[in-house]
Amino acid sequence: MQNIVFNDTKKHYEILDGLRGVAALLVILMHVFEVFANGDHSKLIINHGYLAVDFFFMLSGFVIAHAYDDRWNKMTLKGFFKRRLIRLHPLILVGTTIGALLFYFQKSSMFPNIAGTGPGMFLLTIIAGYLMLPMPVSMDIRGWTETYPLDGPAWSLFFEYLANILYAIIIRRFSTKVLAVLVFIAAIILLQFALTSPTGDLVGGWALNEEQLRIGFTRLLFPFLAGLLLSRIIKIKKIAYGFLFSSLMLIVVLAMPRISANGPLWQNGLYEALSIILVFPLIVYIGACGTIKNATAKRFCSFLGDISYPLYITHYPLIYLSTAWVTNHKVPLSEAFPLCILIVFIAIGIAYLSLKYYDIPVRRWLSDRYMKTRK
Repeated sequence: MQNIVFNDTKKHYEILDGLRGVAALLVILMHVFEVFANGDHSKLIINHGYLAVDFFFMLSGFVIAHAYDDRWNKMTLKGFFKRRLIRLHPLILVGTTIGALLFYFQKSSMFPNIAGTGPGMFLLTIIAGYLMLPMPVSMDIRGWTETYPLDGPAWSLFFEYLANILYAIIIRRFSTKVLAVLVFIAAIILLQFALTSPTGDLVGGWALNEEQLRIGFTRLLFPFLAGLLLSRIIKIKKIAYGFLFSSLMLIVVLAMPRISANGPLWQNGLYEALSIILVFPLIVYIGACGTIKNATAKRFCSFLGDISYPLYITHYPLIYLSTAWVTNHKVPLSEAFPLCILIVFIAIGIAYLSLKYYDIPVRRWLSDRYMKTRK
C-alpha cells in the first residue's frame, strides 16, 4: 500500500505485499464456493482458506514492529492510533456501506433474520459497523451471529484493532526475551485448542459470545506476537525467487484438502496449528528475505499489496448476495461456476475503484489534515 503517512526510508517488503494479496484472493475464492459445501467444512474448496486471517495477523505483527518499534521516542500514543485509524478505517466505511445497500436483496433461508429486520435496527447496525462496535448475538439481523452482519470479515479487523491497542500500550515495552516467552505460551494455547476443537479446525471468531471470543483471541495472539518477534530477530539474507517460493507455500497451505476428512478431528487441527506455528513464520521469513529484480514482478507484487485490504474488506456483501441466489434457486456448482468467477472479478473491480478513487485520496487528506508531522 502506498505510504501516505510517513516519508519512510526503511526497507519496504515488496514480497510481503504480494503475499498479502495472494492470501486475499484465496479468501475470496473460498468464500465464493463456500455455499456449495452446505456447511460441511470437509467439502470446502480452498479448504483451509480461512487460515489466511491468521496469516494476516502474522503479517500485521511483523509490519507494525518494523514500522513503529523504533519510533516511540518521537511518536505519541495518540499519533500511533491516528496513523492506524487513517490506515484501516476508511475502507471499513466502504465495506459497511456496500453491505447496507445490498442487505435487503439477500433474503434467503440462509439468512432468516433479514425479512424481519426493521429500519431502526438496520440503521443501528449500520452505525455500529461504521464505528466498529460489535453487535451482540441478540441483535443479529442476518442469522449468522456475526458481530458485523453487514460485512462479516470486519470481525478480524475488530481483533486487529485490539492487537494494535495492546501493542501500543503494553506489548511494545516487552523485551525480546519476554516476547519470546509469550509467543511460546500462545503457541501452546493454539496447539491445545486446535487438537481439541469440536470441529477439528480453527474456524470462528466472529460472534460476541464466550466460545467465539476464545477462538478469536486464540487465532490472534500467536500469529500477531510471532510476527512482532520475527521482525525483531530476523537477519536478512537474500533469497532468490522469494516470491515464487513463499507464494507457492502459502497457496499449498491454504488450498490443502481437509486432512483425514473421515478420520479423527485432531489430525486436521494439528495440520492447521503446525501451519500457523511453523510454516507461516517460514513463509514470512522467505518473503522478507526474498529479492525481486524484475520490474514487472515488482509491479505485480505492488498491485497485489495495494488491492489486498480493499478486496478483503469489501467483497463479502457480494458473497451474501450470491449465497442467497444459489440457495433460493438451488443452483449446483456446475451451473453457478461462471457466476462465481464473475463475482471474483467484480470484487476485484470494486476493490480497485475503492482504493484509487476513495481510499488513497481520503487517507492522503486525513494525513494532511491530522498528521502535522511526517516523521
